[in-house]
Amino acid sequence: MGKSGGSTSAARATSGSSDEGREPSGGPAPSKPDPADLPVEGAGEAPAPASGLYLVATPIGNLGDISLRALAVLRGADRIYCEDTRITARLLSRYDIGTPLQTYHDHNAEAVRPAILAALQRGERVALVSDAGTPLISDPGYKLVRAAIAENLPVTAAPGPSAALTALILSGLPPDTFLFAGFLPKPQAARRRALVRWAAFESTLIFYEAPPRLAASLSDMTEILGLRQAAVARELTKLHEELRRGRLDDLAAHYRQAGAPRGEIVIVVGPCEAVSPDMDEVDRRLREALAALGVRDAALKLAAETGLPRGELYRRALALREEKR
Repeated sequence: MGKSGGSTSAARATSGSSDEGREPSGGPAPSKPDPADLPVEGAGEAPAPASGLYLVATPIGNLGDISLRALAVLRGADRIYCEDTRITARLLSRYDIGTPLQTYHDHNAEAVRPAILAALQRGERVALVSDAGTPLISDPGYKLVRAAIAENLPVTAAPGPSAALTALILSGLPPDTFLFAGFLPKPQAARRRALVRWAAFESTLIFYEAPPRLAASLSDMTEILGLRQAAVARELTKLHEELRRGRLDDLAAHYRQAGAPRGEIVIVVGPCEAVSPDMDEVDRRLREALAALGVRDAALKLAAETGLPRGELYRRALALREEKR
């Protein structure tokens, strides 16, 4: 999870972003180097990675979470692009890696991207990292990957830590279907509009948020998403890691009183809980529909309006019609 505050779209176990024109077209493109060139566990000293762009996940807190393959790629790359050289330099120093560092971030991406593509065209091995976690997830890099794919340049990943997934599995909330929504917009009106859009998804929701906006965002979530179960994850994998679990309204009240916490924040919100329908109300609406419609059409109408099973509504409509006779 990096420090870029740009909003990222979300999908069910996938993440999207703002598009730049149409999807690149053309013939099949190499997506990764030959597996024979990649480090093999137990094979002794890892060979240098093949040429291409490597998306390398880095620790979100504990530097011991770096993978052996990520270290091999970073050590064997010709250059590493990162958001902040000071942050990545600490990781490289820990593992005695001397690969040259250059910056690639929101503010210089348009100018630097052509130089990276030129290096890839020359056959260089380029690694892209974010300040923490998996590149492209609420971090720069998406347009670079699209441009490399459009030019049939090899792109692969050295997977690893992700703050969103770490928070999800620690939250105690359903992980089977989830939607990662990235950072919510800063202005309250825009944030509330985004929450209305995400409220329709019947899945666990994952957001990144800045500490100063945490209480306000939780309050907006309470109003728009309802009294759902949630978790606020802070400083994941670090010394002061904290998971606070509870209802959205209780979490909002806690952070209004306690003030903004320190560290990077992930909010995980559980799906809306199924509410048992008021069958007396359903019967009333069925009777109204039966006054103008047949049994089948009345059941169809109520199924569309309530989401209740059509077969169940058909049987109730039949029973109500018999009662009337």
